[in-house]
Amino acid sequence: MKFLLPGILLFTIQLHAQSFQRVHDKAIVIDTHNDILMKSVDLGYSIDQDLRGKTLSDLTRWKKGGLDVQVFSVYCDGDAKNPYAYANREMDSLDAVVARNPDKIIKVANYAALIKAVKQHKMAAMFGVEGGHMIENDLNKLEALYHRGARYLTLTHNISPDWATSAADETNPNPVIGNGFNKDGKKGLTSFGIQVVKKMNELGMIVDVSHVGEQTFWDIIKTTTKPIMASHSSVYSLVHHRRNLKDEQIKAIAKNGGVIQINFNPGFIDSSYDKKEAAFIARHKDEYEGLQKNGMPEFYALDSIYHEYKEEANSMRPPLSLVIDHIDYVAKLVGVDYVGIGSDFDGINNTPQELNDVTDYPLITKALLERGYSKKDIDKILGGNFLRVLKANEKNK
Repeated sequence: MKFLLPGILLFTIQLHAQSFQRVHDKAIVIDTHNDILMKSVDLGYSIDQDLRGKTLSDLTRWKKGGLDVQVFSVYCDGDAKNPYAYANREMDSLDAVVARNPDKIIKVANYAALIKAVKQHKMAAMFGVEGGHMIENDLNKLEALYHRGARYLTLTHNISPDWATSAADETNPNPVIGNGFNKDGKKGLTSFGIQVVKKMNELGMIVDVSHVGEQTFWDIIKTTTKPIMASHSSVYSLVHHRRNLKDEQIKAIAKNGGVIQINFNPGFIDSSYDKKEAAFIARHKDEYEGLQKNGMPEFYALDSIYHEYKEEANSMRPPLSLVIDHIDYVAKLVGVDYVGIGSDFDGINNTPQELNDVTDYPLITKALLERGYSKKDIDKILGGNFLRVLKANEKNK
């Protein structure tokens, strides 16, 4: 028997590997937040090229990771000049890739087109505009972005637009950029902000509450007539970060019929990470500040330092299990129907262990199976819950 045991054990391991991969392959896998278009425009990368070693994402690797639908973040800083024009440049960069690769990726406008693309084994692409400043206080520009394929708008990024306060500004006002208040001198939505939410409901565009302040969140809940989403947020009760959602917010999203897409950012899932990162930056302060003095934006300067000192960066990475802890928390608090994944790949400088890039999505499925989630529940988490919210926003447009 002692000679048979290793063979039996190996067979069990192989069977388990096949089973999680089979569950993953059969699910519609959706990631609601990836920032690769920022790098496409800023660094000249094209996602139909081999970008290994440069980015966390490209078209070939998405296919390998079993991703069926990517909602591409359209992003620039809240104090950027001409943000609407920049948004369109990012959209142009994806449209060019779609035009070159019609057999691999297709831009979709609604639930029916998405399902058709999945059945054709093509990756379905949508846009999510990250920051209300990109509509430049103009509802016509909001509508134009919708018609270009934007299916959610994150009402704020860190720097508040005139009409809604961000989590960053509500909790730590910047006296130079944002004083913590909207144009009316209050926290939350202005009358124009309420118009934005109502216009989004009318269009069938999902209201995204990632990055928004608490008062803005509750104003959205009072205003919206459609299910909302948090495209890339995690759980405040596990990690006290301003970007994470408190229990009452999670409950309100569930009551609204929305969904919380868990972010992989190490600082959002690991309560010890920010201190580690601060110490890492302090060790390389001269180099980090030197890059910025030479004109490199803060995000790319930090990215450069992380790449330069890979061993240190790897030693800081939290385990994949913490991502699953955040999914678990939401599922146990309000039910498995209200949680999904919004990785923030290529918008984060480091990743959890095992989640090295977009090829590693199947390891999430494996971890969920090991936690006892059923195939039906995993289908919901990997994409089904977002599909429900998308479909609900399309009704009675």
